[in-house]
Amino acid sequence: MEKVKAKKHLGQHFLKDESIAKAIADTLSLEGYNDVLEIGPGMGVLTQYLLDKPTNTYVIEIDTESVAYLDANYPKLKDKIISKDFLKYDVNEIFEGKQFAIIGNFPYNISTQIVFRTLEFRHQIPEFSGMFQKEVAERICEKKGSKTYGILSVLAQAFYDAEYLFTVDEHVFNPPPKVKSGVMRLRRKEDFSLPCGEKLFFTVVKTAFQQRRKTLRNSLKTLNLSDNLREDKVLDLRPEQLSVEDFIALTQKIEADGI
Repeated sequence: MEKVKAKKHLGQHFLKDESIAKAIADTLSLEGYNDVLEIGPGMGVLTQYLLDKPTNTYVIEIDTESVAYLDANYPKLKDKIISKDFLKYDVNEIFEGKQFAIIGNFPYNISTQIVFRTLEFRHQIPEFSGMFQKEVAERICEKKGSKTYGILSVLAQAFYDAEYLFTVDEHVFNPPPKVKSGVMRLRRKEDFSLPCGEKLFFTVVKTAFQQRRKTLRNSLKTLNLSDNLREDKVLDLRPEQLSVEDFIALTQKIEADGI
């Protein structure tokens, strides 16, 4: 079967370098799960190395041409190709509550949405690794005090340990993207439950960074904080000055304030 043509509207850039594909596959520890889900396998450059591992590898691919290519070229994927959109798919149709890892050379146009979707299933996903646009991978792993530290950084690191692994140049893709890529890994924390309301925590983080140049006293106005809490010195800070732990502590204060 002829090779698949990359489709711009799907954000496809096919990795050509086999050594990089193997290095990405090897970022998985294979600890705490037996199943792996690869998002956006394309023509299977990463998939072939996942299939060599002692795990059950499933792939999810929205591009019907890629699905046909994988079906024709990877007999080990029989009944393990999911022709769906990951962002809309209920993974428990396959995994039924089991633990599984996620990996992929993620389409850059939906990569942040993939992370947010992963956080929704964090109770089942102990490990997540793959390739993003370099600045997105860096942002996920960034610590407080940086201009790129934001919602994605805080929410991902509240539940996972984030590690930027290596940078990938443009020329190893077909077609080459206009930016460098970065491979990062999330490993779920041993205790990933928050000592505060998770829904409120998400609200506080997202509301704070929506007006990141303002102090928290101004950006959190919509939460109707009491006059007493509004005098707290932490509200003199801007959101990028707070660590994950600081955001958790702030959420606890808001809870105690009666919100």
